[in-house]
Amino acid sequence: MKILYLTTVIPTSRKTGGEIASQNFIDALKRNGHDVVVIAYQRLGDIQQESKNEIIVGKRHIESNKSRLYPLLWMGDSLLRKYPYSAAKYYSLNYVKSVKNILSNDTYDAVIVDHAQICWIADLLSKKIKKIIFIAHNIEHEVYLTQCQNTHNPLTKYIYQREATLIQTCEDYLASLAIQVWTLTPHDSKYFWKLNPNTQAFDLPSSLNIRFNSWQHPVSSKKFDIGIIGSWTWNANMLGLKWFFQQVYPHLPKNLSIHVAGKGAEWLSGEYDNVHYCGFVPDVQEFMSQAKAIAIPSVAGGGIQIKTLDAIASGLPIVATPTALRGIFEYPAGIEVAEQADKFADILTDLVTKTDFTENSRISLLEERKQWLQLRQQQFTTKVNNAINSLGY
Repeated sequence: MKILYLTTVIPTSRKTGGEIASQNFIDALKRNGHDVVVIAYQRLGDIQQESKNEIIVGKRHIESNKSRLYPLLWMGDSLLRKYPYSAAKYYSLNYVKSVKNILSNDTYDAVIVDHAQICWIADLLSKKIKKIIFIAHNIEHEVYLTQCQNTHNPLTKYIYQREATLIQTCEDYLASLAIQVWTLTPHDSKYFWKLNPNTQAFDLPSSLNIRFNSWQHPVSSKKFDIGIIGSWTWNANMLGLKWFFQQVYPHLPKNLSIHVAGKGAEWLSGEYDNVHYCGFVPDVQEFMSQAKAIAIPSVAGGGIQIKTLDAIASGLPIVATPTALRGIFEYPAGIEVAEQADKFADILTDLVTKTDFTENSRISLLEERKQWLQLRQQQFTTKVNNAINSLGY
């Protein structure tokens, strides 16, 4: 089957959770023998070469906090066109023309709209193709409503409320237009099922493979006690990081070393004596392998947490909030869940100071994690294939 995959940014660099999720779907489709052509922007500053199955419609800032004056232009476009800000950010005539040209010059069996943020392409698609699949990475309006509730600034509250209202209109329209809706969690699936009964949730796999040396190294060789990693440019993730340092950190012994990786948390540099901010790290697994335990302090957001799946692949002990484990059920051993800050800190301290892990117990845990991840990958690939094949040719 020939499939046109429309998304926001070329996902092959896998720099954010959304890109990792998108690439997982693309890889699964290719693995099942489908011909996939991807249309998207390239992140400004990225230097990867355009491949034969990718059409780059332009280079653009992706993270708003490093986009200089562009957010003002996007907000102006949002007000003018009555689009959500997050949709206006990705709108361009070049994108629309590229999609129009490729649909005029070639035939596709299906089009996948990846993210509600490109909802503005829906009217064009509805005139040219019958089989549209909408991939909803989150219930976007719920994410913005949560952020609205977490701010007391009247202007910020208005902006988040406006965004929630407008993006919900986009989500609902795409869901009703699509022949299928794919989500990343059962929670999200329940919402979209009311709009489109052909909705199903996919258990996203990790993009990483188990490295057995992550636990075979003795605890004494670890470079720091607690590792935290995420894309902090996304405000929902930042809320979790701030919760950790405002609520959890005061309960932790100050002799424990904490390393934080990921873009967007520069404010941490020099803020705490026992905390080191690493910024962006090119090798996620290498960073995690240097920790004694991984903390995942998520308190907001939607969809599935890619960093949770990657932490499972690290083979290390994990302390996570219930939010961090959304969409992940029957998870393997070595994962502790805590919602209250003091309990989160107590469990994390116990894991870091625990010394009774034998080599056999570590290898056993790694084997369980590996089998869990492999099964999840197989089930994901099969489910994607079944969903596509149900469309018919």
